[in-house]
Amino acid sequence: MEASREKAPRLHEQYETYRLDEEAVTKIRYYSDRYLVVVFSAEWCPDCHRNVPILALLSRQAGLEIRVFGHLMRNTKNDNRRWRIPPSPPEVDDFDVVKIPHIAVLDMKGGVVGEIIENPAEGKSLEQALLDILES
Repeated sequence: MEASREKAPRLHEQYETYRLDEEAVTKIRYYSDRYLVVVFSAEWCPDCHRNVPILALLSRQAGLEIRVFGHLMRNTKNDNRRWRIPPSPPEVDDFDVVKIPHIAVLDMKGGVVGEIIENPAEGKSLEQALLDILES
């Protein structure tokens, strides 16, 4: 319980201190009614602490709809299943989640048009990587 209390401030701090690339936000806003972002995350994941708050900012500032499936937990008792369901949502299998955060961009028909696994490519911000997917 104490560990989860320590992690929440890190998420909040990232949300409060991160500055989005305003040019990317403006361009993402153009696509916001045509795409949905689905994210798989966990409290214990450092990459999630870095990226999920940025997605929350993008949702707020660009109007991009983002759905987060949280509380993923590894399945240490079964070598055949990576995630323990529950508490991990069954959608981890639908999206073939191996590493997190797993960020999937879907068109409005539900088709996956792109994914970011763990972190954006080196040298790119998360909003730039998302924009690359939206513009492709």
